[in-house]
Amino acid sequence: MRAVIQRVSRGEVSVEGETVGRIDAGLVVLLGVADGDTPADADYLADKTVHLRIFEDDNGKMNRSLLETEGQILVVSQFTLLGDCKKGRRPSFVGAARPDLARALYRHFVDRVAAAGIVTATGRFQATMTVSLVNDGPVTLILESPGSGS
Repeated sequence: MRAVIQRVSRGEVSVEGETVGRIDAGLVVLLGVADGDTPADADYLADKTVHLRIFEDDNGKMNRSLLETEGQILVVSQFTLLGDCKKGRRPSFVGAARPDLARALYRHFVDRVAAAGIVTATGRFQATMTVSLVNDGPVTLILESPGSGS
């Protein structure tokens, strides 16, 4: 499982012009599920995401987590994170999970984050979405679960 995490002052996702998810300060997470990923991968990434110390403390150091700042999270499914561009000119997505598995693990990740007490918004799985955000910092990180099939 792979996640691109961006610290934001706000974020929004829309489908066909309709806003389906919106947050204020917090994190936008683009989440890709690889073939072979399990609920343990989703648990690991959700826990890592909510505890990652990437928000500034009173001294301007990245020393506070999403939980400590009471930030919000917007989770957007993005299978293209599993695109392999090593050969040719067109990405291969054979490493991405099938939609049924990806949907279940995406939901598992979202549920795990929400269970930690984080205000959580999402995109719409398998939809063509428009994501808007204001990257704060900018701070952008890539996380992968250790047992990921990616």
